[in-house]
Amino acid sequence: MKVYRGLGALPKNLAASALTIGNFDAVHRGHIALIGRVNLKSESEGAVPTLVTFDPHPQKVLHGQAPPALVTAERKLELLKAAGIKRVLEIPFTKNLSMVEPEDFINLYLVQGLRARAVIVGTGFRFGRLARGDVPMLRGFARTCGFAFEAVRLAETSGRRISSTAIRHALAAGDLTWANKALGRPHKLPGKIVKGAGRGRILGYPTANLKPHAGLLIPGPGVYAGRVVLGGRSIAAAISIGTNPTFGAGPLSVEAFLIDYTGDLYGRDVEFEFDGRIRDQVVFRGPDALREAMAADVKIVRRHGKSSSGATPTLPVS
Repeated sequence: MKVYRGLGALPKNLAASALTIGNFDAVHRGHIALIGRVNLKSESEGAVPTLVTFDPHPQKVLHGQAPPALVTAERKLELLKAAGIKRVLEIPFTKNLSMVEPEDFINLYLVQGLRARAVIVGTGFRFGRLARGDVPMLRGFARTCGFAFEAVRLAETSGRRISSTAIRHALAAGDLTWANKALGRPHKLPGKIVKGAGRGRILGYPTANLKPHAGLLIPGPGVYAGRVVLGGRSIAAAISIGTNPTFGAGPLSVEAFLIDYTGDLYGRDVEFEFDGRIRDQVVFRGPDALREAMAADVKIVRRHGKSSSGATPTLPVS
């Protein structure tokens, strides 16, 4: 997969494109369906499956803060490649770009720059100055400029429309069941293992404390069943996210007790992979009550590890 950063990086002899446009900040099932249409059109039009995206996230430039990311930039490119995209144009997003009229964006980037033979977007797609650009405008340009055009309806799962915003809300609420269905894969949180307070070891359940990559979305507080992935190995784990309120509320921590694992993980790059939520964060009467709850959490994770075959698990949710 070729990645071009900026319009000026495109070669002069660029092959024609079948393309879609957007942030694609999750590469969720709705994105995959859209890319599937791009792949089909690329075959019928004799064009290269292409994706146009922006960096940094437009909200960071326009509002000073981007929404938390669902995947790293590197992982996003991996997922796009796996979905069949052969070429990515990453446009630097600036305030000047936000002022470009949609008609000019179509001519400069899609028609002249990428030689579009087909453009496929979601039905709610908006672009250009004051978000004036929309599906009817693109359809009109398709007729006059001679490229195929298609607007794809948003995908749904469990009666809810799939979007990056909806997935963020679900993860923040600890609803991994719906979020993972919408993503089409377990939510992952990569980072580095760092030293923690050491309370888990005292309680008999030593935990690996994760420092997640900056800017990534951390699921809401609670205890989760999942895995820790390191060096190609996947280890069942009970993952806790919270402020350790039993010992007095502290900073948010993300830590995991790895089932049947011994070894030093400090400084290792790992991924925490989330299957489902076991329970809320709870203030216990003391260490003994917390130890009992942790034992119950581990039993649930063990049962899940034995019965799970990669499908979204059925787990108790408090």
